[in-house]
Amino acid sequence: MMHRERLCGLINLSVPFMERGPTEWIGFWEQMLGSDFYMVHFNRQPGVADAIFEANSEVFLRNVFKKNQWLQPKTELPGMAFIAMAENDALPGDPVMSDEELQVFVDGFARSGYRGGINWYRNFTRNWRTIGSFEQLVEQPVQFIRGEFDMVPMTKNMRDFVPNLEVHELPCGHWIQQEMPEEVLALALPFLREHYRTG
Repeated sequence: MMHRERLCGLINLSVPFMERGPTEWIGFWEQMLGSDFYMVHFNRQPGVADAIFEANSEVFLRNVFKKNQWLQPKTELPGMAFIAMAENDALPGDPVMSDEELQVFVDGFARSGYRGGINWYRNFTRNWRTIGSFEQLVEQPVQFIRGEFDMVPMTKNMRDFVPNLEVHELPCGHWIQQEMPEEVLALALPFLREHYRTG
């Protein structure tokens, strides 16, 4: 939307186009989903989640990077769900990566902490203001790949904003490229060949 001349196409996984709408996002989510919705919590209680994630990093990451939770009875987590994931050692689901692969993330966050990553969510109000200066239209060809069991809902009117769109759904959760890497490549490579010709 902001730099149309820089992209000839886009492959997007998991999170669909989000309509800007007339109401600033954090305030809207606070009204609709409450103060424990993670993006609201990050903004209204800065530093709280960061510290809890850092104190329980391996447990948190092990719980975040899971699949097949939908095959288990639903677990209701009290309070802010991500904080509960950092403080509960045995939540349902299967790991999406080996212990060795997970350790790379654990070591990385031990060096960096979580504040920088969480600040992306704390910038949503500024992002909402910024994109108001641009037409809400993605003109380039877009391939959107989503997980059938992803907790992120599909945007029902996405074609209103992304008219040159192809949508694919895979039987997995949020971590599509970790859960089904071969299937993702099988979709992505033909799209790249069609829309990103170098010769």
